[in-house]
Amino acid sequence: MMRNTLMILLLFIFNSSSAETNYEIVVYGATPSGIAAAVAAAREGKKVALIEPLNIVGGMMSGGLSFSDSNQMARESLGGIFEEIHLRIADNYKKKGVTLPYDVMVKDNRKWMYEPHVAEKVFNDMLKEAGVTIVLRETLKSAKKNGSNITAIKTYSGKTYAAKVFIDASYEGDLLAAAGVKYRIGREGREEFGESLAGAIYPKDKVAVKATTENGKLLPLINSRKLSPEGAGDHRIMTYSFRLCLSSDPDNRVPFTKPASYNPRQFEIFSAYYKANPAVRTPIDFYPIPGNKFDGNNGIALQLSSGLVGENYKYPEARPKKRQKIWDAHQQFTEGLLYFLQNDESMPVAIRKQMSSLGYAKDEFANTSHFPPVLYVREGRRMLGTYFLTQSDILTNVNKEDVIGISSFPIDSHDCQRIATADGGFINEGTIFPAHVKGRYIGQPHQIPYRAITPKPAECTNLLVPVCVSSTHVAFSSIRVEPTWIVLGQSAGIAAAMAVEQAVNVQDISYPALAQRLKTQKQILNLPQLPVK
Repeated sequence: MMRNTLMILLLFIFNSSSAETNYEIVVYGATPSGIAAAVAAAREGKKVALIEPLNIVGGMMSGGLSFSDSNQMARESLGGIFEEIHLRIADNYKKKGVTLPYDVMVKDNRKWMYEPHVAEKVFNDMLKEAGVTIVLRETLKSAKKNGSNITAIKTYSGKTYAAKVFIDASYEGDLLAAAGVKYRIGREGREEFGESLAGAIYPKDKVAVKATTENGKLLPLINSRKLSPEGAGDHRIMTYSFRLCLSSDPDNRVPFTKPASYNPRQFEIFSAYYKANPAVRTPIDFYPIPGNKFDGNNGIALQLSSGLVGENYKYPEARPKKRQKIWDAHQQFTEGLLYFLQNDESMPVAIRKQMSSLGYAKDEFANTSHFPPVLYVREGRRMLGTYFLTQSDILTNVNKEDVIGISSFPIDSHDCQRIATADGGFINEGTIFPAHVKGRYIGQPHQIPYRAITPKPAECTNLLVPVCVSSTHVAFSSIRVEPTWIVLGQSAGIAAAMAVEQAVNVQDISYPALAQRLKTQKQILNLPQLPVK
């Protein structure tokens, strides 16, 4: 009797773990874009599941990116769920008696900021209110298709999720790849699309600091001896890092500790650089946020910073174990760098003093020992979709007939590699510094077409991709910020709902009807008026 009961129990467990769960729309990736997509679709009355590999919703905004990139954008063009998120954040602080130094309804370029746990709460509240099913710690393994239609996705735990329409809102583009949609990783050459910023690019000065050992070996954190030809395309992508949440409050500060894998020799290039340049500031950008905290970011203008340059190229296509290894390398580098800057005698006294006044914020990221729980994947796969955005679509060819949102962040790429030069120094390669339009601290506003988030019909007919959009590296370097992704996510969610209602391919929904529903949900589709040149 007991044996039969045990067999029944085992069968129940097996069937529970492998059973197929049905939804109308499945969103993969609980990034801010994925949340916007899921909430938008659910508000249209659809049964929606949001699936996320990590144990947190909100992606980078819940994971440390607390200094909104919208301060370099035309905020009057960011409506809908983007505006709602920030109004909810402001309301959260108002209820706690905290006055923020900005007004969400004033569309200027003041710096908006928030604490990670506040963003996470707002996201969870919105998802729960909309009735979205949240599924955490489930990593995509495969996609099942019937012709060009995805019928279900399977995770590594063995669970299966079926839906009529799927949305890939992951930073990496995992679902589009699993569905057989073609994509690119790396950089186009300058000649392929006539992009002046494409391929290898050297806007930073050479650094006259020895990048090799006495035996001629490359120092750690130097990637190569070979200078890539100017404008040449390659497999490289911009650096990843973590957005740190640090505190200067002794009562809310967790000290930086010496990592088990710590080796000061990993940071020899920092020692050499600061010996030659002792007046240079701390190699991390610190942005003040509420709660006496700081958002620590890789400094795009710095020669050395908190990004592990050149060690992320294999991450987008890697399987979970390999990705974890790359993630761990980034975390070990970051933890080691913080300890090094605070304690190593080769660092200027001013830097050691500043770093000694900081620690991890005690009231953030408790589940990950106060270290950020999300790796800043600035660039992963990029879909080859129905319309392929290039530099001209960002800067000159800015009007689109099927617009689903406005983007206006400048083209902005962090370093892609660090190269030892023949004269004994080194140079950082790959940075594209942001350029602003005359008269305003924003990039060139441009309309993003619906076709940029739809695959080619022959490849997939029920998938939308609002994060890893169809674009070159240069175009993506403008689109790749959370405000734009939130806008595209909301539009993708509404489009997915329409495809379900009309029982048509995502490529075949009526654009005029979509535009009307987007406007009803407060999306902005018209370009802002700029100062006369």
